[in-house]
Amino acid sequence: MTILDGQVQPPGVNIVGAPFGIPINELIAVGALLLVAALLARLGRRIGLPTIPFFMATGILLGPGTPGPVLIDDPAVIEFLATMGLVLLLFHLGVEFPLEQVRASGGRLVLVAFTYIGLNVSGGIVFGLFLGWGVGEALVIGGALGISSSAIVTKLLIELRRLANAETPLILGIIVVEDLFLALYLSLLTPILGDAESPLALVVDIGTSFLFLLVLLVVARFGGRVIAAVIRSREEELLTIGVVGLVFLVAGTSAELGVSDAIGALMIGLVVSRTSLKDRVERVVLPLRDVFAAVFFIAFGLTIDVRELGDVVLPALLAVLLTVTLNVVAGVIAARMYRLNQRAAANISLTLLGRGEFSLILASLAIAAGLDERVGPFVALYLLILAVLSPLAASRSHMLARILPDRLFRGNFTYVRELTTSSECTHLDSLVVNEPDGPLECRRCREDGLEWVHLRLCTSCGNIACCDDSPGRHATEHFTASGHPIIASAEPGETWRFCYVDELLLPDSAKGTSDPAVSDGPLR
Repeated sequence: MTILDGQVQPPGVNIVGAPFGIPINELIAVGALLLVAALLARLGRRIGLPTIPFFMATGILLGPGTPGPVLIDDPAVIEFLATMGLVLLLFHLGVEFPLEQVRASGGRLVLVAFTYIGLNVSGGIVFGLFLGWGVGEALVIGGALGISSSAIVTKLLIELRRLANAETPLILGIIVVEDLFLALYLSLLTPILGDAESPLALVVDIGTSFLFLLVLLVVARFGGRVIAAVIRSREEELLTIGVVGLVFLVAGTSAELGVSDAIGALMIGLVVSRTSLKDRVERVVLPLRDVFAAVFFIAFGLTIDVRELGDVVLPALLAVLLTVTLNVVAGVIAARMYRLNQRAAANISLTLLGRGEFSLILASLAIAAGLDERVGPFVALYLLILAVLSPLAASRSHMLARILPDRLFRGNFTYVRELTTSSECTHLDSLVVNEPDGPLECRRCREDGLEWVHLRLCTSCGNIACCDDSPGRHATEHFTASGHPIIASAEPGETWRFCYVDELLLPDSAKGTSDPAVSDGPLR
């Protein structure tokens, strides 16, 4: 028998909370938390919001830091389950990691990605130092503000139907490089947040961390067959047990070496991704990842005291403003490097705005390291604000495109700045003419005694006609009469094409290729 708050507990029962004065054990508490989280997240999905903030909100609302029913008095009760969620989340990320895609994308994509990461992370670190909470706290805040959520970004691209857009491969490339950067950042951050007794000890810890990374990279390169032989089984059950055992073993070993268990899980995921079992492992681990990752997000919410949120409202709002600003700057730079227009820049900026699982991982490290207690509530409030703002902003990116000036881009996009560049157009076979069939003038305007504003080229026959801002609107009249679907600007410095039928701005390449990673030249 044990006694909690004056109440006798039967043997084998661990009372973890007493909502409404009713004692409950850990199974009831965890089950209720997961059920409430699922219901709240389902409501959020109906209005287009990501699930992670609702998992986190469940922990906040039903945790010890909020007045009302408390399902778990001490978040440490489910700490191991939360650790399992973190480990499986990072492992699955490693298994999914498209290493070959990064290799094939070329140096320009990597340069754009690290420009985005550098702007956001360095801006976050400076902001953290400005808050004056400490150097370690500033490094955590820098990572939390600087790394996008792969899950949120991918879901936004699918829900907004932008998978065929010209900027989408660039967005996906950036989040892939961010995943790789996360491994390096955690390897550096974990020893710094540790309790090294001297600068030399800190250097040794950092060296150990990177050496462990190097060993796992070598295993990924040369030891894939051995790892596959260890976990391989024709039965899904045994494969799952073997994989989970391997992940926990490597993650635990990395923690013992002073490296984050998340890093060990991520790197062993990279190893498995190089084996023939990749697809099967990804499939069997996914349900486990979803359940235990939800526990991780809920557990983080349990650590938040709502009374502390008031102290971080202003810093969180300033952090959101900083993130939006740096994202726009990085989006414009990326679009300029790939000769994309304002709408593409706005899509890049606002789609990558979402923050989520990586920010919470870093905040959890800060809490575990005993850093300033304001870091947790700050990251929580920052994520909750962005959870609402990010999908709303991404769905209205055309509004940002309107105010981005032409001088920031390579080419004049005055008349097409709000249009999406896409490969969904089914009329790309009509891109056969690059030169006009006569003088650079609108013949119909000459005949009718009208003046034109701008000229357009029919890419099917070479006809030159005036734009829709001109009195005659002869380019549109030509499309109506001939059915020729695509026009190009005939103005100096303008390099865009437009499909009348699909109402789409076409990609910046000769055959309509939408992948900016393989399109190096301007429109012709």
